[in-house]
Amino acid sequence: QVQFAESGGGLVQAGGSLRLSCAASGSTFSINRIGWYRQAPGKQREWVAGISVGGVTAYASSVKGRFTISRGNAKNMAYLQMASLNPEDTAVYYCNRPSAGWVPLESWGQGTQVTVSS
Repeated sequence: QVQFAESGGGLVQAGGSLRLSCAASGSTFSINRIGWYRQAPGKQREWVAGISVGGVTAYASSVKGRFTISRGNAKNMAYLQMASLNPEDTAVYYCNRPSAGWVPLESWGQGTQVTVSS
């Protein structure tokens, strides 16, 4: 199993930027992909972005061009650089180890809250 710890969230004004970090622990040798997800109040959790072990990235249409996912030199680290934030990006953000179809496979961490004020 893999455990995840997310950090870097906060309160930011519309148009601002934030960088989220994801630290994985446990069976990190099994990580081929890392995905970022978010859950806004009253909504279902949704996939935001993903990156494969080869560095191939994919984004939800709602964040494409504004968010950038990357991995650290250590296989257990991933990041989400968010720019041009708007209030619709307000959510708790999580990372996870997903399947090829970005379906999360592990238990969720506590997430990190991102709040964008207008």
